[in-house]
Amino acid sequence: MDLKLAGKSALITGASKGIGRACAEVLADEGCNVVLVARTRADLDAAMGAITRQAKVRVDVVAADLADSANVERLAREFPDIDILVNNAGAIPGGALLDVDEARWRAAWDLKVFGYINMCRRYYALMKARGTGVIVNIVGNAAQTHDPEYICGVAGNAALTAFSQSLGSVSPRDGVRVVAVSPGPVSTDRLINLMRKKAQDRGGDAESWRDLLKPLPFARASTPAEIGAAVAFLACEHSAYTSGAVVVIDAGISSRSFNF
Repeated sequence: MDLKLAGKSALITGASKGIGRACAEVLADEGCNVVLVARTRADLDAAMGAITRQAKVRVDVVAADLADSANVERLAREFPDIDILVNNAGAIPGGALLDVDEARWRAAWDLKVFGYINMCRRYYALMKARGTGVIVNIVGNAAQTHDPEYICGVAGNAALTAFSQSLGSVSPRDGVRVVAVSPGPVSTDRLINLMRKKAQDRGGDAESWRDLLKPLPFARASTPAEIGAAVAFLACEHSAYTSGAVVVIDAGISSRSFNF
């Protein structure tokens, strides 16, 4: 299927690894020029090298911490003509309520929750002025699972889910679409490292981490590429009537009445 994205410009945050990098790779394969944003320049350069080897598109990289709203303003000045914004930057710590102190909670939300909101505010204004654009917020299925051992993420993802639905409910009048994608477990470096540690804590070796994923649907986590493909489809004209929607990609985990 031709997604008709060739020549479009996409800005992806948290783009140096995992889901963000996969989104950038899929969009570049479809012919999008991409702007990759993350905090670590070396990781960005590695991602840029991989993308330019596989796709003949323009790739720009910006090392920036989007918890600082000044960097959001900088991006909007340097790259105002973005057709597709993919918000993905952020890592929220695990833990129950008494495990996450105020400083860690605020730092996590400054990047993911307020970072997304600030990026949407600036780029929505630019898209509205042109009468076209798509915003895809990568959220996470904690908003649906309500895991009390990930309560900071539950609350943050629930906020971003409602934010995306609310903004996307009125954005079509400005020619803009806003959608959210909420993945479940994804085989990123972060998940693999967590599983390796858990395997060792349980007395196994580091390479036995895959066994811990066997209770999941299909006996595995999703791949970053699967999430990237969904993002590309939602961003294309084949999804032109989709706004204010939340697409949960977790093989039904959040639809079940029990945990794995």
